[in-house]
Amino acid sequence: MHRTWGRVVTECQLPSGVQELRVKLGGREALALNYPELTGRAEAGSLVALNTTALDLGLGTGGYHFVTAVLNACPGRLAPGRSLAPGHIIKLRYTPCQVRCLAVEEEASPYHTILRDRDSIAGLPVVVAELHSMVAPAAAGAYSVLGSGARIVYIMTDGAALPLAFSRLIPHLKAKGLLTAVVTAGQAFGGDWEAVTIFSALLAARWALEADVAIVAMGPGIAGTGTRFGFSGVEQGQVVDAVNVLHGQAVAVPRLSAADPRPRHRGVSHHTLTALGRVAQTPATVVLPQSADAGFLEDVRQRLAAAGVAARHQLRYAAGEPGLELLAALGIPVTSMGRSPDEDPPFFLAAAAAGVV
Repeated sequence: MHRTWGRVVTECQLPSGVQELRVKLGGREALALNYPELTGRAEAGSLVALNTTALDLGLGTGGYHFVTAVLNACPGRLAPGRSLAPGHIIKLRYTPCQVRCLAVEEEASPYHTILRDRDSIAGLPVVVAELHSMVAPAAAGAYSVLGSGARIVYIMTDGAALPLAFSRLIPHLKAKGLLTAVVTAGQAFGGDWEAVTIFSALLAARWALEADVAIVAMGPGIAGTGTRFGFSGVEQGQVVDAVNVLHGQAVAVPRLSAADPRPRHRGVSHHTLTALGRVAQTPATVVLPQSADAGFLEDVRQRLAAAGVAARHQLRYAAGEPGLELLAALGIPVTSMGRSPDEDPPFFLAAAAAGVV
């Protein structure tokens, strides 16, 4: 771990609850993020310990260092008469940052009795996406079909960022009514409800939160190595299987791009071919955007067939435009790898079309 000390110059709290800090490091200034539930609140003048590893290595953290300690904060001190929050499930287990939470399925939860013996989500449609940037178009696509009464639940897995608060997107989707609630599963934390596994998260979405549709995707920051199985998005295939084990309807978002400069992600990504062609052992509906260029779609179909995706899963076509138009009307900007829907239409149309189905 690369570490250093910094002095807070300014701080502001983002809608997600995380603090964005400008810190002085010797003779220069840098940006840092602080999670108050882990370290306590920082103020101007606070001395903070920083994890600088990601920026030192040039990794994509959005240009931020991360606060590991606020020296004048005492986040664990309880006010007189205040008791600890309920729940005994620990996330970030066996690390200095382990956090206590109330899991939706544990005995202290009001939903424990409801979930205790459930073993099916009874046909709940579940959009299974690889990337966090697919959540907004998928939610908007579903909303465009279901209308204002729709209950759309996002399940964030632990394949990328673990704190939900790192996402700047989700607070906007909730504020605009496109998401009803968030369940953080596995080691991910910070949702409206916590779940120990993807299975219990799906059951909670169906029976506790009464979802009309669920969307499963990791948080920001997928990990990849350029190898066939060395990327955290393989979980897409595993989630498809989890949905089918629980008798749901799995709808998979293919990762499409007409603009990605990397050949392995252009057309249909090798991530999709592996996750759906090799990892998933049960079928899903794989949705392609019907308005995409005919030549582009033909290339995608051929590659899906060659990888065994077309044989294992059902290919369907749907319109993604209603979802993208809704995002624009609501003023919710979306990007993936710095590209907007205008710059890479197939990527966003595929996610929105999956929400429609």
